[in-house]
Amino acid sequence: MMQPAPKHVSCFRVVVAAFGLIVFVSSHAIAGDRYALIVSGAAGGAQYAQKYDAWRTAIVSVLRDQFLYPVDHVIVLADVPAKEGRQATVLTGATGANVRAALVRLAERAKADDVVLVLLIGHGSVLDGDGGKFNLVGPDLRSDEWANLVAPIAGRLVFVNATGGSFPFLRSMAGPERVVVTATDSAGQQFETVFPEFFVSALTSQAADIDKNQKVSIWEAFTHASAAVKAWYEERGQLPTERPAIDDGAPSGSQSSLARITYLQPDVRIPASADAELVALLKRRAAIESAVERLRLSKPTLPVDQYERELETLLLEMARVDRQIRARS
Repeated sequence: MMQPAPKHVSCFRVVVAAFGLIVFVSSHAIAGDRYALIVSGAAGGAQYAQKYDAWRTAIVSVLRDQFLYPVDHVIVLADVPAKEGRQATVLTGATGANVRAALVRLAERAKADDVVLVLLIGHGSVLDGDGGKFNLVGPDLRSDEWANLVAPIAGRLVFVNATGGSFPFLRSMAGPERVVVTATDSAGQQFETVFPEFFVSALTSQAADIDKNQKVSIWEAFTHASAAVKAWYEERGQLPTERPAIDDGAPSGSQSSLARITYLQPDVRIPASADAELVALLKRRAAIESAVERLRLSKPTLPVDQYERELETLLLEMARVDRQIRARS
């Protein structure tokens, strides 16, 4: 005859059953604002300028029109002035001075719970030794200079160098709370890339949403774009001259990946009528969901009792916050 489950186990199962849908359908990112710096450097020719303009316009449209970033949260630098109304341009010239000014602006505004995207589109090259550079209008910036410039930025940094010759940035930009993506995975890959097109489109692609939570993580976008790059070369019968790479601090082969729980899409939509207390509650719920996702990724390394205890604590806290939100909505 089967014995009834212990009281604490029954409670745990009830909580999981009641709130599992919330956990796996809601957003899993950290609760904070989103900022972006989009830089398309010196094009070096009309054929490149047209392509870079299309990619730059596409990512800004995703951030502004679909993810609803405020105008002052998106900085766009290009080698030519953007057409009025098409982009949320704060500074137009893709120069070293403007890059520095933009990153200082982000460092002043971004807080620990925020996500900051830096996306480089254009030409790059590998220098002698381990370094690389990104081509700007005027003097270029080396990978170590970029690393120094982003160092003061708080929060989670998503640094995407989508150029040929981007591989050296993978190591120089790596660090805690950082997701670094490059279009190439070796110093020998310095040709024009197609990765930017597929990465940008993946951010809003249902096919890229592997876990079907209605949001595309950086890991999902990277995975989808990498497969698309490979298929692009195969369809043309060409040997691939680019293989995208990613680093988020996770050990090779580990499921505990920061990129899997990092989203460019905001965590929560704040109603215009929300007061300060409701805003705080909504952000608290998003933070709990992020903690649940981190715990899920760590499950293989934790004792079962510890995992269930921590999950139960988080889900009970989520239930309490949800009750408060419903009372104020």
